[in-house]
Amino acid sequence: MKIATRRTTTLALLLLVALPAFAGDPAGPQQPIAVQMYTLRDAGTLDQQLKIVHDAGVDAVETVGTQNVSATELKHLLDRYSIKAISSHVQLADLRSDLAGVVAFNRSIGNTTLVVPYLDKKDRPTDAAGWTALGHELGRIAAQARTQGMRLAYHNHDFELVDFNGKTGLELLFAAAGPDLQTELDLAWVARAGHDPVVMLGKFRGHVFAVHAKDNAPKGQAEDEGGFAAVGQGVLDWNAILPAAAAAGVQWYIVEHDQPRDPAKVIKTGADYLRQHLTATPPASALR
Repeated sequence: MKIATRRTTTLALLLLVALPAFAGDPAGPQQPIAVQMYTLRDAGTLDQQLKIVHDAGVDAVETVGTQNVSATELKHLLDRYSIKAISSHVQLADLRSDLAGVVAFNRSIGNTTLVVPYLDKKDRPTDAAGWTALGHELGRIAAQARTQGMRLAYHNHDFELVDFNGKTGLELLFAAAGPDLQTELDLAWVARAGHDPVVMLGKFRGHVFAVHAKDNAPKGQAEDEGGFAAVGQGVLDWNAILPAAAAAGVQWYIVEHDQPRDPAKVIKTGADYLRQHLTATPPASALR
């Protein structure tokens, strides 16, 4: 018995000594990095797409609607690769017509954030009054979603950043929406619209759920990829952007590319860059 006890004690001590060595291991606490699944839409089956995310060392995704599968199947695949859904892009038409159904689906997969990803041309306001009216509507939907345990965010492109007497459409929308609506700033599109991402992050400080982390290639390059580049491989000044994002309270950095030639490489490159450059401790809310 004494020998057995001694062996047990020795093993326990060895484990305690070994524990600090795992502090920097990828299996430890993850930084608030996710992947927008739209980037992987042409990368095989949904199972294969999620494996790419897993192999890049990322454990969170932003889904595109239902990913064309049932909630049960999606949750099964997410669990298979130890990935959590931190948000979902949901069309405005679906939020208008079936908010309860959207909430039920997302609750089933463990997601609590819905994002308006894009406005069809027929839904895009053409004047300040229109952006204000849309803001009021999204504010109402956000308030309804909040009562059901969901938050609502809005993702921009460039058309929201047209100026109306000193205010962009995006600013007018959020001023009208009220505190329940969050923003998901796409920094590459912000820059394409002629705005400084650092300044834009400051304008929405405290209301930025996430940023879409992608880059713009130098002019005339990567034309077959829409002129986009992986994070850190283009012209955006991430040395200035990342501190500004932290100061703005950004909770998630979502790797995305609209037209990737090699989706797996784009995701791995972007995730690696963010892991190396996100030095600040993520907000507690990012780790929920």
